[in-house]
Amino acid sequence: MKYDFDKIIDRTGTASYKWDQSEKLFGRPDILPLWVADMDFEAPKEVVEAITRRAEQGIYGYTVRTQSFYDAIIGWLSRRHGWTIEQDWISSSPGVVPALSLMVLAFTEPGDGIILQSPVYYPFYDVIKANGRNVVDNALILKDGQYTINFDLLEQQAKDGAKMLLLCSPHNPGGRVWKREELVRIGEICTKYGLLVVADEIHHDLVFSGYKHVPYASLSDEFAQNSVTCIAPSKTFNLAGLQAASVIIPNEEIRRKYNALLRTLSIHMESYFGLTAIESSYTHGEQWLDQLLVYLEGNLNALVDFVGKHLPQVKVIKPEGTYLVWLDCTAISDKPQVLKQLMFEQAGVAFSDGSVFGKQGEGYLRINLACRRSLLVEALEKFASAANSATVSSK
Repeated sequence: MKYDFDKIIDRTGTASYKWDQSEKLFGRPDILPLWVADMDFEAPKEVVEAITRRAEQGIYGYTVRTQSFYDAIIGWLSRRHGWTIEQDWISSSPGVVPALSLMVLAFTEPGDGIILQSPVYYPFYDVIKANGRNVVDNALILKDGQYTINFDLLEQQAKDGAKMLLLCSPHNPGGRVWKREELVRIGEICTKYGLLVVADEIHHDLVFSGYKHVPYASLSDEFAQNSVTCIAPSKTFNLAGLQAASVIIPNEEIRRKYNALLRTLSIHMESYFGLTAIESSYTHGEQWLDQLLVYLEGNLNALVDFVGKHLPQVKVIKPEGTYLVWLDCTAISDKPQVLKQLMFEQAGVAFSDGSVFGKQGEGYLRINLACRRSLLVEALEKFASAANSATVSSK
């Protein structure tokens, strides 16, 4: 089946977090929103049909995981990522970010240091700070247009007593798909000093040609036993509103403690539609995903070409994965407020303000590629027109 990613779909008036809050968030209703990380594409037809059949039952009671649900997750990870997992390892969460927060609660104490690698997805800061833990920033190094890990600093931070590493893999917003040798070095350090690795791998399916995602826990049994992997079909298949994620925990004691916390908080029951979405997308979604990846790469190439021609002062940190692109706009301004004014007031577009991803993100913007190409080009044209005008404030 051929899927149409250029189809125009009006999401306004659907209580969309992305499309129905422009006036509230940005001061005007006509903003083109390319910020929050959901897609403007319909989910695979097979997923829509499965959810529709589920809805037509008319009774939305408590629900449980089935064997076919487990088989779908196990099969997907094996086929797409070469990772063989056991059924018993699979737990759940209302989402990946809630899972990160639960891990912080379950396996660290107030005041403990937790490592993240900035610039990074801003809820990483939230789940650390809101739970009374301390952020330990293993800031990434930007060199030749690519982020790399400061392993010397990581080892020192581990040695100094940090208790956990929140690993963003693939990395948001930097776009890195970490190489096997990079992940092995992380594993060696964290194993040596006893840091639990909690891997947010929600973007694992969204990798561009020439790159391959390696699940951290697939590297060795030793690493697997000291790790937790959080995944969901929400980014891959545009299902974020269904609030369902899977948490893969090979270590029996870690799994027992995590599941006990789910019960303590009474969030151990499953989402009625979420289970169906997970099973149907992992069972029937491969053809759709393969076509999506081609389309997204076309969008990426269009963006790189446009910026090169019309925004030479902006540097594209070209992603290896995710549908998010990190733009170095420091030549325009390194002040977040100036870039916000440029976007919202002058251009009429909304990209993500880079400063929310950490101090290193000041002067950067993150743009969401997961929209029809004509909309992407329109937003870029608006931004370029504003950025190149004589009215742009100086640094």
